[in-house]
Amino acid sequence: MRTRFLALALQLSATPLSAQGLKVPATVDTLPNGLRLIVHEDASAPIVTVNVWYHTGSGSEKSGRTGFAHLFEHLMFMGSENAPYPAFDRMLEAAGANNNGSTSEDRTNYYESGPVSALPLMLWLEADRMGWLLPTMDAAKVDAQRDIVKNERRQNYENQPYGLVADHQPRMLYPEGHPYSWPVIGSMADLSAASVEDVKDFFRTWYAPNNAVITVAGAVTRDSVRTLVQHYFGAIPRGPAITAINPTRPALTRDTALVLEDRVQQPQLHYTFATVKSWDKDDAPLQVARMILAGSKNARLTKRLIYDAQSATAVQAYPDHKRYDGDFTVIARSKPGQPLAPVQRAIDEELRRLAEVPPTARELEQAKNALEASFLRSTQTVGGKADQLNAYFFEVGVPDAFQRDLDRLRAVTAADVQRVVKQYLTGPRAIVSVVPMGKRDLAAEPRGVTP
Repeated sequence: MRTRFLALALQLSATPLSAQGLKVPATVDTLPNGLRLIVHEDASAPIVTVNVWYHTGSGSEKSGRTGFAHLFEHLMFMGSENAPYPAFDRMLEAAGANNNGSTSEDRTNYYESGPVSALPLMLWLEADRMGWLLPTMDAAKVDAQRDIVKNERRQNYENQPYGLVADHQPRMLYPEGHPYSWPVIGSMADLSAASVEDVKDFFRTWYAPNNAVITVAGAVTRDSVRTLVQHYFGAIPRGPAITAINPTRPALTRDTALVLEDRVQQPQLHYTFATVKSWDKDDAPLQVARMILAGSKNARLTKRLIYDAQSATAVQAYPDHKRYDGDFTVIARSKPGQPLAPVQRAIDEELRRLAEVPPTARELEQAKNALEASFLRSTQTVGGKADQLNAYFFEVGVPDAFQRDLDRLRAVTAADVQRVVKQYLTGPRAIVSVVPMGKRDLAAEPRGVTP
């Protein structure tokens, strides 16, 4: 899950950071076919990253047709008309470059990083699979990648300890049909049912230049990059207009609970609360709350459960703020054979305590300092900058929102943290208990202690 405030590489001079602000200068151009191009010039090393975001993810799918976004991430590496498989990887490796991709609910990302001399190759390969992939798509490729994705699902969900939670939790938080009500990888049944024509239709709709943004960061100039992008991508036709969606979910009015039996030794509790989408005014305070609850050895839940009571062996908390909505999860793993109820009660007590009394000045300072340090440590690669520029452009419409993001963090007060915990983390939640086979008596209480 993505953590807010992991803003990436900045060019810092000897001027104090607070005086100059965080600057990652970037230009934005739009080709006639709707393709957006972001360029960040960084001549500190002769390297370059090409980072492509297609504004489609599992949230673009429909019930009964899930898993297409992730399946297509795999298919995009299976060769295109002028770069048949396995030319994509082999050509980049020969040039000293690497590449990969990822899929989320909201976007699918592909990138290449390497020496600046490989930039024309990187752009040509991306253009070829954007514009000339469909003619090479056939049943053999779809079946091969479908099987790989199914195996990935088995490995990461069905046969991974506690992996089944990711399959069930979304539908406990979001109503049927909501684009976040299924896991990114999709269902096994939908993957099995996907036809070649279904896959092609998904590509025609979402993998068009007017639904993509390319960010190029490194030892380049805007003019040279713009010339290359126009040359390689200019002939690709615009795709259909994308209809905006604005999904909503009704407020949770009661706890929902589920017990999963799995081949595990230690019971594990998952609490998930409905919260806010990314860049909501409460996004940053919830990030700080995460740190105060479980972000360090002396964080409240960590100290109480692991070090004081020694009732848990692991605890974590994280918000997941997406484009349309968000949630906040607390996970705690009890010792072998020990019930989850005492752990659950301790979590409820700590959440209630933070909702009633704001964090101390020391807690607040430590949490904000840790988040800002993470923010700045992530400012070391052009690849990181390229991805964050794309993320900011997607989320707020401008690529250089680094200072704006940091300002949100610095502005969080103790009262803000208390307020968001009270508003979001003390009400109805989804409760999932994962227990060893035949040990349902170790599960958390069905309704916790919610009034």
